[in-house]
Amino acid sequence: MKFSDNKYNMIQDILEKTEAEIEKMNPVNILIAGKTGVGKSTLINSVFRENLADTGIGKPVTKHLRRISKKGIPITLYDTRGLELNPKVQKDIKNEIFDLVEQNKQTRDAVHAVYYCIQANSSRIEETEIDLIKEISSVLPVILVLTQSIGKPAEEFNAYLENLNLPVAAVQNIMAEPYEITEDYVIPAFGLKELIDKTLQLIPKEAHDAFMNAQHADIERKAKAARRWASRYVATTFGVGFAPIPFSDASVLIPMQVTLLAHITAIFGISMDKSTIVSLIAAVGGTGSATMIGKTIVANAFKFVPGAGTLIGGLISGTTASIVTSALGLSYIEVLSIIAAKEREGESIDLGLVERLMRSQFKKNIKLNRKELKTKDLEFEGDDTLNEAYTTYQEMEEDTQSPSRAQKASRALSKFVSRHNPFNKNK
Repeated sequence: MKFSDNKYNMIQDILEKTEAEIEKMNPVNILIAGKTGVGKSTLINSVFRENLADTGIGKPVTKHLRRISKKGIPITLYDTRGLELNPKVQKDIKNEIFDLVEQNKQTRDAVHAVYYCIQANSSRIEETEIDLIKEISSVLPVILVLTQSIGKPAEEFNAYLENLNLPVAAVQNIMAEPYEITEDYVIPAFGLKELIDKTLQLIPKEAHDAFMNAQHADIERKAKAARRWASRYVATTFGVGFAPIPFSDASVLIPMQVTLLAHITAIFGISMDKSTIVSLIAAVGGTGSATMIGKTIVANAFKFVPGAGTLIGGLISGTTASIVTSALGLSYIEVLSIIAAKEREGESIDLGLVERLMRSQFKKNIKLNRKELKTKDLEFEGDDTLNEAYTTYQEMEEDTQSPSRAQKASRALSKFVSRHNPFNKNK
């Protein structure tokens, strides 16, 4: 990486490195099977980002199979079209699936798993369908996905299918979208995180990064994966022989931090553009030259670390550099989690609020000592940090509203956060 005080563009570097990280990922390939009308498109859009079933490019590969993909998302879905109980159609589809599996063996297009969708409230499965599931299960791991799983009949249907002892990897009830019973009572979506977990157990480890990038049903899992990677990266980069550097040479931290932020962005797989990253980086260090960014990030960090101001103009130790970089990475992960949650819900993001949130989280994280940062890196259960960040963003949104609207928002805020916080562990 060449540094030029006038020409170095950290934002462009992050975007390019993010794209390179995604290009390196081994794509994940999943077959979505099931009869027409069982909710395959709804399932796809609920599990995978950017409404893939609607906005992805659907290209016929055979008479009954459609290939769905989208540039920048490292996943390919194969959707069975017109799968009905007609034995002739089922035979054709079975042959097409077997051909697809055989042709793509040991290539980047190899199919890794199957979601076989059945509408749970139908409470029945035909013998011809059982035969087809058995046939497919002989060549690919299959998860039976019971869509629109409402009430006790859906649970009983799950138990019935389990008792059939079909050669499938799992049976999973889901409600892909909230289901409104009355104006005052809505059944929330459920089962998607469990489907994500079961899928990760089936697909090859080398396809995990691609699947994590593509899915948006479990944002906490994205955050945890990003934390694990960031923790290892910081420990490796700064923990082994990182020599103290003069404050004037703080720009040497920048390529390490760019790599960190780019990899985290690739894990999240959200629709990041220049303006969003500008807001995030501007919150802690500005967007000018490498030298100025490095100095500003470190100087801003020292403002919040008691007694650290004496180091300005002196040396930055490996420990100090690791704390600054860890705080930067953790704050970035927390803010990206909020952006991903808003994007999943189809809500717009206020870049001004994003910048304020990034600055707020960085101030909190930079005050933590090395041991506390390490503990936070490994905090995988009951993610209070993401809850707090989400609540902070909601409060910032409330503050920007007009007085009349703010009064209404204030009354509804606590109820909204408790019921709709995407990181609420009690949901």
